[in-house]
This record gives sequence, structure tokens and C-alpha cells, in this order.
Amino acid sequence: MKLLVIGATGTLGRQIARRALDEGYEVRCLVRSQKKAAFLREWGAELVPGNLCKPESLPPALEGVSAVIHAATARATDSLSIRQVDWQGSVNLIQAAKAANVERFIYLSILDAEKYPKVPLLEIKRCVEHYLAESGLNYTILRPCGFLQGLIGQYAIPMLEGQSIWVMGTASPTAYMDTQDIAKFAIQALKVPETENKSFPVVGSRAWSADELIQLCEKLSGRDAKITRVPIGVVRFTRQVTQFFQWTWNIADRLAFAEVIATGKPLVAPMDETYTAFGLDPSDTTTVESYLQEYFERIMKKLRELDYDKQKKQKKKSDKVDKQRNYPRF
Repeated sequence: MKLLVIGATGTLGRQIARRALDEGYEVRCLVRSQKKAAFLREWGAELVPGNLCKPESLPPALEGVSAVIHAATARATDSLSIRQVDWQGSVNLIQAAKAANVERFIYLSILDAEKYPKVPLLEIKRCVEHYLAESGLNYTILRPCGFLQGLIGQYAIPMLEGQSIWVMGTASPTAYMDTQDIAKFAIQALKVPETENKSFPVVGSRAWSADELIQLCEKLSGRDAKITRVPIGVVRFTRQVTQFFQWTWNIADRLAFAEVIATGKPLVAPMDETYTAFGLDPSDTTTVESYLQEYFERIMKKLRELDYDKQKKQKKKSDKVDKQRNYPRF
């Protein structure tokens, strides 16, 4: 089966492409920059130039394709807006996939998108879900809510570098999941008829609060965290400021997501039905504890090795100085 992956250079998209290749699929990736996507070609994927916001570039990318996995979203720093990429780009892709008679369409949305009509990204995701369901395509919608990979930059690295961990006071606990596991569900959806024309949550086994994550990182690293708590009012003010400038609209729309976090309601969902439908074993899913433990064990070992090398070099330098001092002069 030939598979087209959209958003393959992103945190989740690259794991989907990797998983598909590992399972023997013929993978094609729609990319805006061949240079940034060079690693995908090295893995064995076919790269085709294209842009969701340029409908004319999509039919060539879809030629001979049996299935599409759509994991693209606008980045905060993109020149294109969320509305252009996540809405119009998705509509363009769905229409092109329909015209190309694509057999399966997997869409990565966000958990509870329908509950927040005032948050631009979530409202757009909800609208795309509805548009896809009405398109006539054979679809599956997956709804994650947070990636384990994001915890490294948000919690682990600041702690190791002695910097502040920024936490919103009322942040909602979140059921994070490893992007590799989400990719497993995306590829499995292609094989299981029970997942057709349905939506599924794809989240971790439990929701973790910021304080729980900080305590876990402290335990695993043996270090104390510096915490800076940010009131929601500051985030709201920042969003208002960024809305004044066109080049910061994406940032403003992303900051609106703080309204979801500020509710304090856990971002989590039952996964029993999902695991049953996909035929996957919950025990094979990476937990927050195991993911962070593996990270800290690896990084702490590296830090010890670097410290040892540093001490060794200092000792050699010191020994050299001592020899020079004791060397007889004529």
C-alpha cells in the first residue's frame, strides 16, 4: 500500500512515517522544504514537493496513493496562519483525496476540540472533523492531547540547567502519550475495519499535573526544581498584545489554548474501547514514568562521563604544570 503522510517533518508526523516504513509501507511525504525533510529520504521515504495551501500541488502527490495520514498543523512561527493551514489546507487535502479516490484517510485532531469553540485551533480541528465525516471518505479520527516529547523541553531540560520551570497556576492535568505510540495507532487504523468512520481518543493512562511532573523529575534527576508560576491573566494580556500584529497572529492563536489549560479540568479519556477496536495491548504503551526515567538515566550518565573527562583533562594539565616546575634549568 502506498501511503501519503502530511506533516512528516513534525514531532508526530516523523514517527508516523518511521512506523509506516518499518512495517513495510511505501511511504510518500508531502514537503515544503526538501532540505529540512532530507532525513525522511534517508529513512526510505519518497519526497514530493507541495503545500496544503496550494491545491494544485496535491493531485500529483496523491497519484497512486491508497491512504492519507494527515498530521500537519501550523507552527507558531509559520508565515501561514492556523486558518490557512489547519482549515483551508485540510479542506484542500480532503477534496483532493476524494477526487483521487483515496481508500483511507486518517486525521490527527485534538481531544475535546468540540468543547472550546472560542479557541481558534480547537474550533478549526472540530470543523475539519465534521467536514471529513461529511466528505464521503473512509476516515478515522484520532484525538491525542499531549506528547511525552514535550515534557523534555518543558520540565527536564530547565531542571538540569538550573533554570525556572514555567507553570500556569491552574494548569489542567494532561494524559500525555509518546508520539511513537500515537503513530502505532495511526498505522494500525489502516488495517482494522472496526476503526473506519469513527473517532477515538488516543491518550495516556492517566492525567499528570504540572506539580506531579516536577516532583517526578526531581526524584529521577536528584535535583531541586526552580518554579515560576504564571497567572492566567498574564497569558491573556500577552495574547491581546500579539493579536495587534499580523506576524504574531499564530502565537496569539496558540496562546488561546491557555484557556483550555486554565480550566483545571483533566485532559484525559477512557481508552478501553480504543485499545479493543485497534487490537493493541495497553501494557505496550510507554508511560510517563518509564519515558522520563529512560531520559534521565541516559542524560545523567552522559553528564557523569563529561564530568569525568573534564576532571581527567584538568589532572593532565595539572601534572604537566608540576613537571614543568620541577624540570631542571641550565
